[in-house]
Amino acid sequence: FGRAAARLGMVSAQPDEEPQVAIEQPTFTIGIEEEYLLVDPSTRDLVDDPTISIMKEAEEALGPQVTHEFLRAQIEVGTKVGANVPEAAADLRRLRSTVCEIADRHGLKVIAASTHPFAEWSRQQITDKDRYQMLAADLQQVVRRLVICGMHVHVGIEDPDTRIDLMNQVSYFLPHLLALTASSPFWHGHRTGLKSYRMSVFRGMPRTGLPPHFNSWGEYQRHVDAVVGAGLIEDATKLWWDVRPSNRYPTLEMRIADICTRVDDGIAVAALYQSLLGMLFQRRLGNQRWRTYENMLVSENVWRAQRYGVDEPLADFGKGELVPYPQLLDEIIELVSPVADELGCLSEVESARGILDRGTSADRQMAAYDGVIEAGGTQEEGLAAVVDLLIEDTVVGL
Repeated sequence: FGRAAARLGMVSAQPDEEPQVAIEQPTFTIGIEEEYLLVDPSTRDLVDDPTISIMKEAEEALGPQVTHEFLRAQIEVGTKVGANVPEAAADLRRLRSTVCEIADRHGLKVIAASTHPFAEWSRQQITDKDRYQMLAADLQQVVRRLVICGMHVHVGIEDPDTRIDLMNQVSYFLPHLLALTASSPFWHGHRTGLKSYRMSVFRGMPRTGLPPHFNSWGEYQRHVDAVVGAGLIEDATKLWWDVRPSNRYPTLEMRIADICTRVDDGIAVAALYQSLLGMLFQRRLGNQRWRTYENMLVSENVWRAQRYGVDEPLADFGKGELVPYPQLLDEIIELVSPVADELGCLSEVESARGILDRGTSADRQMAAYDGVIEAGGTQEEGLAAVVDLLIEDTVVGL
């Protein structure tokens, strides 16, 4: 811990001045949610109104682990509560594989990407559920643009105050996780110049971005009660922060990530998130904590991750300098490895280096597009090649 923390320059090892009460050990259980897009393999476009039999078959096969998403072209899956990463990973592979098989039977394909390369949001149809219709009525065009998908990771932290404390600390690492998951470089048929354009779309929603810092669960709950009591939102599920205490489960939910096209990449990121929380909790037991930086600073790294993915450095605010992403990832893996070993996910954590070797989904999408253009192909052919790559990579590792 000491060597990597010193290099990162972000740790404050000042002991708390007041005596500590016993701290409840979190279970660190894990659950993973993924959102997929349905495409027509002949046109490569989104299927804006898929037959209802697809969801019916999926629900018969997977029960409550599969649900509609905001748009009819989307499907969401969620694993059961996993005692560890390997358990959640096995369930995630089963869910993704089943959805892909059902789509195949209906002549469709599934892509795991945070944006579709050329689909028009104005042509998409909203799922006929009260919650989504109310969102559309409330947020209007802002929400109707959300032809985007993400991956959410829940980690079990039963004590509410510990949940808030770890939320304050783990926010620092959210840009590092986003960079690894970037899968949305195209929008409406154009290269955006960003690796995660999804973030730009989602930031148009209210109550998004990095969470505020709270001193306790009680302070967090008072703020929630204030906005709910004023009639601004119905409950805390409308707080769409990059990481948040779940309103339904005793978990801390990471929401900043794009969805990884390759399932193994998503599992690596989920393992990193769980292990970061475990590492931070171990520091807390030793009266140490990660330095909490203002959102103004962390937001700069969020932007760099959104813009460049893993290709450019992120800021190390302890050192006051930019550090190449591969070096940061190595240091993070060194930091969390002891805890990851205890949690049974060390191999998954270490596999995150493979994302750098083969490129993020965004990198691979742009390479597929550029390859077609450089060979004399048209823009339309290049975008079709991107969809074909996404279809292929979505089933790798299942």
